[in-house]
Amino acid sequence: MLSTASTTTIRVSTADRDIVQELATALGRTQQEVVHEAVERFRRNQLLQAMNAGFVRLRATPGAWEGERTERADWDITLEETAAE
Repeated sequence: MLSTASTTTIRVSTADRDIVQELATALGRTQQEVVHEAVERFRRNQLLQAMNAGFVRLRATPGAWEGERTERADWDITLEETAAE
């Protein structure tokens, strides 16, 4: 449940407002909860897209990608040693 202590008003199209209302009704949730979840999912998606783009650039640079793979292997060894303790 979201707190309503701090809110604001934003302009959206009537079509978007109607969709939010339909979703809220169908899900038994508030419009605020529906909008919050949509915004949070969008934010996470943008983060993942940025990370994926970064890995594409990293892989396009052979020396950098090999360095990444070496570092991962080093971390794997460290984690295995820590888990064995």
